[in-house]
Amino acid sequence: MTKNIGTVDRAIRAIVGIALIYWALTGTGEYAWLGWVGVVPLLTAAIGWCPPYSLLGINTCGVKKA
Repeated sequence: MTKNIGTVDRAIRAIVGIALIYWALTGTGEYAWLGWVGVVPLLTAAIGWCPPYSLLGINTCGVKKA
């Protein structure tokens, strides 16, 4: 798994993931459970690899392939 997520992209994913999980934990209403989807962007930010980016050939990481 080659990293394909850049620094800015990782930061945005982490912030969105944390915000969604926070909403799941504190939100009221019948759709608050959807906030657990925030685990996905949080994990992709942590590992630096996004499967859809690989399939689509997208790379926001500044590292060039050798």
